[in-house]
Amino acid sequence: MKVLVLGADGFIGRHLAFHLRNHGIEVTAQARQPRRLATMGFATLKADLTDPATHSPAFWRPHLQPATHVINAAGVLTGSPATLHAVHAAAPAAAYAARAPKTAAVLISAVGIDAATPFSAARRSGEAVALAAGVTVLRAGLVLADTSYGGSSLVRALAALPFVTPVIGDGTQPFNPIHASDLAAIVLDCLQHPPGPGTWDIGGPDRVTQTELIRGTQAWLGLPALRLLPLALPLAHQIGRVGDALRLGPISAASVAQLTAGVEADPARLLARIPTRPRGFHSFVRARPAGTQDLWQARLYLLKPLIRLTLAALWLASGAVGLALPSADFLPAVARLPETAALILARGGGLIDLAIGVALLRNLRPKAVALVQLAMVAGYTVGLSLIAPALWLDPFGGLLKNLPILALILTHLALAEER
Repeated sequence: MKVLVLGADGFIGRHLAFHLRNHGIEVTAQARQPRRLATMGFATLKADLTDPATHSPAFWRPHLQPATHVINAAGVLTGSPATLHAVHAAAPAAAYAARAPKTAAVLISAVGIDAATPFSAARRSGEAVALAAGVTVLRAGLVLADTSYGGSSLVRALAALPFVTPVIGDGTQPFNPIHASDLAAIVLDCLQHPPGPGTWDIGGPDRVTQTELIRGTQAWLGLPALRLLPLALPLAHQIGRVGDALRLGPISAASVAQLTAGVEADPARLLARIPTRPRGFHSFVRARPAGTQDLWQARLYLLKPLIRLTLAALWLASGAVGLALPSADFLPAVARLPETAALILARGGGLIDLAIGVALLRNLRPKAVALVQLAMVAGYTVGLSLIAPALWLDPFGGLLKNLPILALILTHLALAEER
């Protein structure tokens, strides 16, 4: 059996790829940047689903012969309308059309996509394309795993917060989480024995509230159950909008809308047609102990955007000072430099600092921006050490402050990877 997995580098996609491979299936893993998947031993297909070339069946046919099935786990939570349409509808439609006769295909969709958000609209469009192509559509509820990403990382982060535990609204919204490995087994069932046309909900057997979900995660992490802090829905939606503006990942209007409504699937119809039985939340959350790395990730998850915004404020303030500070205030400190050179460095450095601050605010190319920051701070430190070494003895910190700044940038660089 051969399977092409679209979105194989995603949270669900990786679990699918590993599960299929562990069952002797030949997997081709598609991703925009598949280098790590190749290192993990997969045959890969490098393809950006926003590229118009992937919107033609001709692009996919060489990778779908002979008798290769398709699993579509690709998706993006935010982006422009063109990006959402390309990833959820245009590229998958071409891949479905390129399949050989009598091959199966499965789309991993989501329950609760009736909200008036761009993401939900794109998901619905993707489902329509899949149904028109005879693809089995699985609407998964909340997917959890030993690893985490996006919403599941946010649950861990909320569980690990100190002092109080925030919940959206009254915290009674229903969820029936399914483990990613159980979802992968069910997808394989659907490839081998397609349940028939239409959409099929899939979730776990345990129904829990948002509060119980977070409490269960706290217990798994070995953390105490702190006082709940209900967030009024208008406030939560405002936080989501701020998250969209600052690109804070799962802190977005779409994720808040999902948490407000709950994420509950009704798997009875599908389970009547397949052999796999998913575990309940209370079963799989206790299946393995939480490691120190799990606690670190939970505690660092919300610190990551805080570090980014702190660095952005630093660079924006530095840039403003570099451009606006009167020359008489800084020229005496760099008296070894010619006045013209000092002015050029101050004003030019100010412009670069502002550009770095804006890039951090927009979360643009985080790895590249982190390397630029390291180079700038190192350059400032070395240059000023040569020009004005007395700044190391400044009673207000002077150049000494650059050392913790470098450590903070390195920390942000280490956290750049989401998956």
